[in-house]
Amino acid sequence: MIIGIIGVGHLAASILSGLVGAGVDPADILLSPRGQAHALSARWRIPLAADNDDLVNRADIVLLSVRPVDAHAAAADLPWRPGQTLVSFCAGVTISRLEAGPARVMRAMPLTSAAINASPTVCFPATGPAIAVLEKLGPVIPLGSEEEFEVATVNAAVYGWAQDLIRQSADWATARGGDAVAMRKLAALTFVAAGRLIAETDKPMETLIGELVTPGGITELGLDVLTREGQPQAWQAACDAVLQRLSGRVPA
Repeated sequence: MIIGIIGVGHLAASILSGLVGAGVDPADILLSPRGQAHALSARWRIPLAADNDDLVNRADIVLLSVRPVDAHAAAADLPWRPGQTLVSFCAGVTISRLEAGPARVMRAMPLTSAAINASPTVCFPATGPAIAVLEKLGPVIPLGSEEEFEVATVNAAVYGWAQDLIRQSADWATARGGDAVAMRKLAALTFVAAGRLIAETDKPMETLIGELVTPGGITELGLDVLTREGQPQAWQAACDAVLQRLSGRVPA
């Protein structure tokens, strides 16, 4: 099975790192000859297609990782065929806007943590061979509708916000005397630990948080300050703004 990639930028570079790290033979990957393609081809000995027509002619699964505004033009008028799958990573671009003829079209939203095979990736609709590719990058979460997928895509922004919270926490601790390397590792692994506990247990999230919030304790104190400063409302407003942008970027 040949995996073709159109749009070889930062996200595609992360995906390539994850695929090769998961044992995919570089000879089974094909890159569109633009962006970082030549450098990544030299790094991992991945073949380059002559152009996008050549790539679609040769690939079984095509990963589309261009800017959302370029997605329609990038997919249109290519030699798509039955049994082929186009997987779009283009945020806010609906399936109806991707012209892939007889090929199946699936939307997915991996994160740059795909580079270390740790990306939770949502997708719709689930397509067997493409799922197998995405699973090499981390856990895959199939969704039931395109509307649900749009809501879930906001998580790609949350991913960046979480990294910024880790940075802020580490910088705060370092400024107060902590070792910068140790504080970075501690803050990062604390977020990992919190996420794993929620992801890997069946307890309601309210119960897990309630078990931490002892009366008069430091967790309660911090949450009270965050609530007083408007954190919950600000966070939800940011999510709403991103969803609005995604839903209105490309009309159906």
